[in-house]
Amino acid sequence: MLKDKDRIFTNLYGMHDRSLAGAKARGHWDGTAEIIARGRDKIIEQMKASGLRGRGGAGFPTGLKWSFMPKQSDGRPAYLVINADESEPGTCKDREIMRHDPHTLIEGALIASFAMNANACYIYIRGEYIREKEALQAAIDECYDAGMLGRNAAKSGWDFDLYLHHGAGAYICGEETALLESLEGKKGMPRMKPPFPAGAGLYGCPTTVNNVESIAVVPTILRRGPEWFAGFGRPNNAGTKLFGISGHVNAPCVVEEAMSIPLKELLERHCGGVRGGWKNLKAVIPGGSSVPLLTAAQCDDAIMDFDWLREQRSGLGTAAVIVMDQSTDVIKAIWRLSKFYKHESCGQCTPCREGTGWMMRVMDRLVRGEAEVEEIDMLISVTKQVEGHTICALGDAAAWPIQGLVRAFRDEIEDRIKAKKTGRISAVAAE
Repeated sequence: MLKDKDRIFTNLYGMHDRSLAGAKARGHWDGTAEIIARGRDKIIEQMKASGLRGRGGAGFPTGLKWSFMPKQSDGRPAYLVINADESEPGTCKDREIMRHDPHTLIEGALIASFAMNANACYIYIRGEYIREKEALQAAIDECYDAGMLGRNAAKSGWDFDLYLHHGAGAYICGEETALLESLEGKKGMPRMKPPFPAGAGLYGCPTTVNNVESIAVVPTILRRGPEWFAGFGRPNNAGTKLFGISGHVNAPCVVEEAMSIPLKELLERHCGGVRGGWKNLKAVIPGGSSVPLLTAAQCDDAIMDFDWLREQRSGLGTAAVIVMDQSTDVIKAIWRLSKFYKHESCGQCTPCREGTGWMMRVMDRLVRGEAEVEEIDMLISVTKQVEGHTICALGDAAAWPIQGLVRAFRDEIEDRIKAKKTGRISAVAAE
């Protein structure tokens, strides 16, 4: 279990003062100029050594991502863009950072921007996060007044400006290139890669896009040393992580824990266990709605990290754990996700634009049992035609929950279809 002294987010629940003075009292903004004085190469080297992998879902090594930025400027400015468009269903971890511990993010933005030779950083915050935006903006204003941002930020000799940009509530803008399009004032539609943002991103300049949590942990890692952070979790899955647990648990919560914690321990220690006991568990979506679900049998020895979940054909994603007990109509739950992805597809790529609607309509019939058994295989074949054939990962995100459902609960889908045909109503979904 993670000890309190090892927690990076010291005010996750808003119990303490979230102002600059409160943050400093809890050890933030301590020796920021000294960290920056280490120089770019040293900071990036230490981030690589810490083993931090991106906390936004893909799990790409953060230090490596930073190292893709050009060493010497060719005259273009460089930018850091922080992705605070937390729109993945089930995910609510970055929200707590911005509401209650905003100075971890602001200090991280300064250090990370310096490491990538960027004098400006944009935080793109989700359209629905009104109060979070107010809390974060208040913290930014406070930092400007105290000299932590602006010219000679935090007495580091580095000039740094931080801008907060409010999105308009589109899920697709959480995809890094769609986010850049939206930030430029255009319609939020993903760009083709290459060029990657590190070559040509915001306004055609070198840009790195990082998740809120990935940036907010940076100052503490550099203060305590990369070895400290690398000491948590299994190899290649280092550090502490925010987990957001919702659904059928006795006490839903967001909690900071060590990576590679067993799922059962996470739920029983922090959430009071599954509603009705562990035996009442039906399925868990371990990483936000985009990843395939785990069955109750898989959950018995599930380990919450990138590699274990990938081996199970699922993923850690944003570590938004959605727990479903035996009362859940799991077919209907996945239909609801299909409806979400159909609604949020930007329509740029034909497989996704047409496929998401098609998958939702078949799922709709499966929920009611008004389909043929053959249509299950047809549905899987459509998910394969969408997956991997689109510019961004929304097509994959729409396909994977359905693939996971059919892998795990095919017999339940077939039973419902047969029951509908024979007129036995009991197996059909509750209206």
